[in-house]
This record gives sequence, structure tokens and C-alpha cells, in this order.
Amino acid sequence: MKLPVFGVEEWLNQHEKSAVYDIAGSSIASLTLEELFDLTQEQPQAFYQQLHQKPLDYGWIEGSPDFKQAVAGLYQQQKARNILQTNGATGANFLVIYALLEAGDHVIAHYPSYQQLYDIPASLGVEVDYWQTREDQAWLPDLKELGAMIRPNTKMIMINNANNPTGAYMTKPYLEELINIAREHDIYLLSDEVYHSFASDHLLAVADLYDKGISINSMSKTFSLPGIRVGWVAASETICDQLRLYRDYTMICTGVFDDMVASLALKHADKLLQRNQAIVRTNLAILEDWITGEAKASYHRPNEVSTAFVRLDIDEDIEAFALRLLEDYGTLVVPGNRFNQANHVRIGYCCQPQILQAGLSRISQCLKNIQ
Repeated sequence: MKLPVFGVEEWLNQHEKSAVYDIAGSSIASLTLEELFDLTQEQPQAFYQQLHQKPLDYGWIEGSPDFKQAVAGLYQQQKARNILQTNGATGANFLVIYALLEAGDHVIAHYPSYQQLYDIPASLGVEVDYWQTREDQAWLPDLKELGAMIRPNTKMIMINNANNPTGAYMTKPYLEELINIAREHDIYLLSDEVYHSFASDHLLAVADLYDKGISINSMSKTFSLPGIRVGWVAASETICDQLRLYRDYTMICTGVFDDMVASLALKHADKLLQRNQAIVRTNLAILEDWITGEAKASYHRPNEVSTAFVRLDIDEDIEAFALRLLEDYGTLVVPGNRFNQANHVRIGYCCQPQILQAGLSRISQCLKNIQ
């Protein structure tokens, strides 16, 4: 089993700690525990007392009842028994791929998106075809192309909704058309849904729309708690039973402390979502103003999703530009070549507003000084 370099992760691992203005990340302004307690109005003394007395054993293997019930409450059709806790969304994606796919199967992968979704299957001997996003279609892939890509051995369609890096969002009518195609051919539909569109008043999940739909999510992006490494799978009982066998081989639990923090946060999911909706809308307005005033930058406006893919009108190699931007201006973005897209940069605009404004200003300075 061989894997290529994970382009985005390699870039961030090498450079994110040296940035003064980090506008590369895709989470929404990560919370401290102090901020979490302030936001939820929970008493930290009670939480820490409970933790102080709690045995640090394996805890609840699939996630505590409080956690599973809170996650189920985010969906329209899911019950606690439809939820499996994982080590982040990466753990959830890996679990589904490992359990449901094997050499000789064929999958169709939304591209570009999260690299794990196509390179892990390929490493297992699965045949992978890319369902390409289209910049001229606001970064959505063409549903007509999807139907033509299906083969007799197609086992799964894999999407990332909303999409990283572009911020494009498949609406419910679009997903219903996609699901009709999957249902006609009895194909699994895995949807990595860690990026929420705050233009919607609820999480739009394929697990709620299709019996072979598998929704992946986590605390990292939409809920601003990437440091606790908690994710989950939401799927039918039949699929969850298939995953349990393989889950026993790949993990035991996420950890007692992580489950406690996640459960506390999800108890107040509405407050976290309100906080993050405000951040997305405030910062997207800042980004929009910059795009309007910067002649060398353009984009398809993300649908209140925490990441944007910005086209730069330059001749310079995009990674060379991004390195110069970091070294000379202290500003970190993700160059588009890390998604096999030239002349673009991914901007994670949901950081602190002053960081975003300073970073965007320095991109303009760097663009102005291109020889």
C-alpha cells in the first residue's frame, strides 16, 4: 500500500507555525475552553470536578449516550443508534472506505476535494475516477457527466459538501438529483459534510435523504473544536453494523475528555452555530470588499462556507508566489497546486477579523510588487 504526499497537510505542517497572518486554515476561529464555557454558560467548576473524579478508562466505545443523542439531534431522520463516534472526520472517512470498499471496486470521487477521499481508495486497489468540479459552474460538478461515469462495478460516489477548497455547496435539489442517480444503480453515497453552509438553517445530510447515504462530520470545522479530534458517521443501522466490525480493528474510543467536551458543546449546538454564522458573515463581507477592490483577484463567492478559492491574475508559479507571500509578508495561504489547480489560492477567511484584514492587505502588497 503506497500513498502520495498529502499536498495540503504537507504544506500546512511545514509552514503554519511560521506565519504571522495565517489565513490558510479552514476551521472557524477555534474556541478555547474558557470561550466555550462563556458561550454555553456552563459552569467550568462542575465540568472540572466531574473530570477530576472520572476514571480515565476507555469510556463509551461508540461515544457516550449524551454525545450520540446530541449528534442525532443535528439531523432530521437519525437516531442515536445511527451514530458512530470516530477520531475526527479523517477517522470516519477511513472507516467507511476500509469497511465498504475493496480491490476491484470502482468509485467516483468529487475532485478536487479532501485528498483522503480518493487517494486512500486508490491505495487499496480501488479504481478511482474523478468527478471534476467546474469553475464555470461555480465549482459544482456536472450531474450529466456523473451518469456517464458509472460502471457495473461502481460501488460508491464520494462527495465533499460543502467543498474544500472552493466553498461550493450542493443544495437539496442538486443532492436529490445526485441521489436519484445513486439509487438507480444501488450505489453508496459518502458525503464528507464537515463544512456547513450557514446560508442553511440546518445540516443538509445525505444520511437523511438516502438509505445508502453516509454522512461524515466532526467538531473541527463547523463547531470550532479541532483540538479534541472527535468526529462521527451518521448512517443506517445496516451500514453502522457493517462499520462496527472494522471499527474494532482501527480504534477503540476517542477518549473520555474529548467526549466530555464534545458532548458539552453539542448540548449547546445552537449557540455555537449562531456564533459561527456571525463570524462567517462578518468575515465574508471583509473578503468580498477586498475582492471588489483588488483588480488581480476574483472568485466564486462561497455560499457562507468557511473556505474560499481565489483566482489570482498572475504569471508567477502559484506555489512560488505563496512562498514569497509567507517569507516576505508573513502571510500564509494554501497554493492551488496543492489541489492541482493553478493560479488559485485557498483562503480560510474565518479567523480573527484583524488577522484576515492584515493578511489580505499583504496579498495586495505582494501582488503589487510582482516584477
